[in-house]
Amino acid sequence: MDLAPTTPWTLPEEFLKRTFSLISSDKDRNSVSLVCKDWYNAERLTRRHVSIKNCYSISPEIVAARFPAIRSVTLKGKPRFSDFNLVPADWGADVQPWLNVFATAYPFLEELRLKRMVVTDESLEFLALNFDGFKALSLLSCDGFSTLGLESIATHCENLTELDIQENSIIDLGGDWLSFFPETLTTLQVLNFATLNSEVSFEALESLVSRCKSLKVLKVNRKVNLVQLQKLLLLAPQLTELGTGTFSDDLDPNPTLITDLENTFAKCQNLHSVSGFWDATLIYLPIIYPVCENLTFLNLSYASLGADELEQILPRCKRLRRLWVLDTVGDKGLEAVGSYCPLLEELRVFPVFPVDPSQPGVTESGLVSISRCPNLNYILYFCQRMTNAAVITTARNCPNFTHFRLCIITPYAPDSVTNEPMDEAFGAIVNSCSDLRRLSVSGLLTDLTFEYIGKHAKNLETLSVAFAGDSDFGMECVMRGCPKLRRVEIRDCPFGDVALLSGLERYESMRSLWMSACNVTMEGCKKLAEEMPRLNVEVINDEEDGGDDFVANKVYVYRSVAGPRKDAPTFVATL
Repeated sequence: MDLAPTTPWTLPEEFLKRTFSLISSDKDRNSVSLVCKDWYNAERLTRRHVSIKNCYSISPEIVAARFPAIRSVTLKGKPRFSDFNLVPADWGADVQPWLNVFATAYPFLEELRLKRMVVTDESLEFLALNFDGFKALSLLSCDGFSTLGLESIATHCENLTELDIQENSIIDLGGDWLSFFPETLTTLQVLNFATLNSEVSFEALESLVSRCKSLKVLKVNRKVNLVQLQKLLLLAPQLTELGTGTFSDDLDPNPTLITDLENTFAKCQNLHSVSGFWDATLIYLPIIYPVCENLTFLNLSYASLGADELEQILPRCKRLRRLWVLDTVGDKGLEAVGSYCPLLEELRVFPVFPVDPSQPGVTESGLVSISRCPNLNYILYFCQRMTNAAVITTARNCPNFTHFRLCIITPYAPDSVTNEPMDEAFGAIVNSCSDLRRLSVSGLLTDLTFEYIGKHAKNLETLSVAFAGDSDFGMECVMRGCPKLRRVEIRDCPFGDVALLSGLERYESMRSLWMSACNVTMEGCKKLAEEMPRLNVEVINDEEDGGDDFVANKVYVYRSVAGPRKDAPTFVATL
């Protein structure tokens, strides 16, 4: 019997569009778009959010041409080392060219989330005036703007639901910007100005909170006192996340105020995240006890609390998943963490700057204590000393680490007991923690550490290295052995051209490579650019070019479909 010729089986276009509209993960969307042309088209037409991890990896024109119906954009600019002042202020990452394209392509844009971008007051005004339905603005580690720009957002964004201003280099001209929100605005759900310095108009803040009945997240700065905080909480008992103001009283301790605030907090039973606590003392901490039982995230990184204060809080926080503290809690405070936080998944211990060598902060003992938390999978730990034995014990106790960021503050610090390199410590981490995705190494390290990483860290995506290694061989091990690397950050290491060129087979699948204060030369950078023409190889130098043998002070390598950027300053050579 003859069989009729078959045709490829396809799904109806409408079915594909409806199905893809239910997929929210960018990673999943990227995967389905590669299946066939029909799926590619259905995915591009239904995508509403795009996340761009490097603003120079693609142009806004290309984004607009591929995705015509975007409502939400996340955009990241400068390399992460800009947080450490290693990237010159005028390096680039201006948001305005993106806004110019979006104003035409996406006049219906609703959300914009920026990180390490340059944002001027003029850009904020442009944003406020050109997107009628704009709802959410998040600025994290951005610079270039002042509170005048916030006035524009407050004045013109009539449907605003989110204004999140976090850790920005903002020119703070005063708190009157809150008065620019119109009396008709009732839609705000997120308001965060915790890191602004000036006193705000409390009358305007109080009015705004009172009429925004859907407000879920409120994070105020340290200029808001306890009496004002109580007034805000009485107006918004529905809050799920709170950033407190100052947590002390300028006058003598006021028992009545403490009792009243305890009663007010008791009415806020939806709170699961609390941060702030500027100037907190043990006297006023009982104020938050009524909500501790429901907390899953407690951010104490603004409060110089000691072990005594932490030991009072943590026994009440049985559901805590995330905890951020300063190293003022000491090892005794971390003992309390290990004892009272059985569900803890993330711990960040930040240093108090400037670092005082006479104050031990936290040590290897504290690290071992918190390793008793069986669900711990993320740790950021700043300390002045560490031992191999402590890290090995931690690796054995916590095999589920996905992020392990150990930052020994003193460069080239050896094991504080044996005086040996810290190689075995990080070898234990990568050997025991098979799902490790992010690793920061520090201390006295030889090439053996990098051999361990290349051999065992098969799921590693981000590696940060400072003041470590013996030779190029170390980085060769990493580049050959870590197939999922996406981002590598290196500073003050003896790696040179051989290390740079060892990643030739890896760079097109990576997002970026940063190398500063290493032994890379212009010749090595030029060879990389010749071998990999689809990469942008940027050399950032503070001195005059001395030829091919001249050491490249800072090298930033990233893949781009847009080619060399057009706004590079004179001190950036794009090869």
